[in-house]
Amino acid sequence: MPDGTAVDLYTLTNANGLVCKVITYGAVITELDVPDRTGRMGDVVLGFDNLRQYLTESPCFGAVCGRVANRISKGRFAIDGKTYTLAINDAPNTLHGGIKGFDKVVWTAEAADGPDGPSVALSHVSPDGNEGFPGTLKVKVTYTLTNGNEVRIDYEATTDKTTPVNLTNHSYFNLSGKGDVLGQILQIKATKYTPTGPGLIPTGEIADVAGGPLDFTQPKPIGRDIKKLTAKPRGYDNNFVIDGGGRGVVLAARAQDPATGRAMEVSTDQPAVQLYTANSLNGKTIGKYGQAYPLHAGFCLETQHYPDSVNQPGFPSTLLHPGEVLRSTTIYRFSVK
Repeated sequence: MPDGTAVDLYTLTNANGLVCKVITYGAVITELDVPDRTGRMGDVVLGFDNLRQYLTESPCFGAVCGRVANRISKGRFAIDGKTYTLAINDAPNTLHGGIKGFDKVVWTAEAADGPDGPSVALSHVSPDGNEGFPGTLKVKVTYTLTNGNEVRIDYEATTDKTTPVNLTNHSYFNLSGKGDVLGQILQIKATKYTPTGPGLIPTGEIADVAGGPLDFTQPKPIGRDIKKLTAKPRGYDNNFVIDGGGRGVVLAARAQDPATGRAMEVSTDQPAVQLYTANSLNGKTIGKYGQAYPLHAGFCLETQHYPDSVNQPGFPSTLLHPGEVLRSTTIYRFSVK
């Protein structure tokens, strides 16, 4: 780091030869190698091969976002009658924890080998008042590369003051490992979503996806209906309400690449998943292996609470209270078709 802090890289390899690489800066997954239908290994996440680019030009590639992932309207909220004002980094709102969120700090790490596969546990302490949030928040995120070909992410957090918490991993997936993802097939187990107004802040409504471009209840190519979207830049950046979500680990989404046969299932105990299709990439960002990342070079399936939940009493609460322990699990399972 510029101040001399060392950043470590951990390589997890499971019994089947799958590889997951994680750095302590941002708790970033930098590489994830999984087989195609011929057994050939390929890297299915976007990222860089050097720290400098993560520091200067990363759009949250592979990072843990917090203390509150996604958006908080106008960078403020109230708890027990007291208003808190946050750093604004997505004017006029706060996005992914503020100017220096969890994606921009160096975590401490401890590796372990367990019966399910190798793991690395990353820890961070966010002090009271950091980016405007109340309470000292202690966070641990454990990545396990299981011998069942899963990347399992276990989140844990405690606080000494009531504070909002919404943690997610922001990996950009491309199951073919190159080009754009518009031809890759996606199914999201969600019949409803949260419509948004200016700045992608939810209106508070819970609406049906049926028949529109957000209807992924049946598998379809990611790009099939993308031109029907009105957002600029055009692409998906939407929060889906998972069917049965928030009540134990359930299947949230399936993705498949017809060209390579690689498939991924996402399961989570979170109530929602944000689909984002790398709408800010334009071919100017040069990633690993010298690849230029075009528009829609990856898709994110960010398991989380709804955006702006702390200001929306009708949404599931993101508040964590002293004496409570936040525990959450998301699993990305890989296979071939």
